[in-house]
Amino acid sequence: MKRKMTTTPVRPTKTWKLPPLILHPFADSAGPDKLVESSRASLMIQGLIPQGSASRDELERRLLDGRYCEIRMLFYVGKDLIRWIEQCMDLVERDADLKSAGICFQSFAALLVEDPPAQVREKLKKWGVSDYKSIFSRALGLNAVFGEAPERHDLSDEFIRHYYRYADQLFACRQMLWTFSDIKSHHFEFEIFASGEYSRILEREWGGEAVSGGDS
Repeated sequence: MKRKMTTTPVRPTKTWKLPPLILHPFADSAGPDKLVESSRASLMIQGLIPQGSASRDELERRLLDGRYCEIRMLFYVGKDLIRWIEQCMDLVERDADLKSAGICFQSFAALLVEDPPAQVREKLKKWGVSDYKSIFSRALGLNAVFGEAPERHDLSDEFIRHYYRYADQLFACRQMLWTFSDIKSHHFEFEIFASGEYSRILEREWGGEAVSGGDS
């Protein structure tokens, strides 16, 4: 099944400002260590680095622990992405031009994955996020299935080991569910912030308003 798209009837001279995309941290202090151990275990299992004294079972455990951590990380990223898409859809519902343009959830999901604004790509690069396409698409794919972050015992080892393949297919499936308009970043601009960074921006703005209000 191929994804169907229609052409978005937007005026070429108009640009819409979308809500900022806010990404929140997730609480898992052991996460980075598990990811490193998982990567090393994968290399050992493939025979690319010495296995040392670790048994095959121990390496498999490390691999699965790390990948389960990745699943949880992507799930929470996906929650933020879906929240942003829902905010964008609120904007669509309030704009007569956009409301009649065939724009839906899949339109903004494709924008995130395929054509985010240049400043968003640059910021992600500064954060060390090079493969944002895979991260965003897999995060949205996992959230198409899970309403809450899954517990380890709810997932099979087979799913955890190959979760990224499942997530890729889930995203593709969700995108093919509806015919949608294809939108581009030169008509739809937005910024991306870490939640702490955005909170500081709001604090400065609110502080400025308080000072201004006191002077009036």
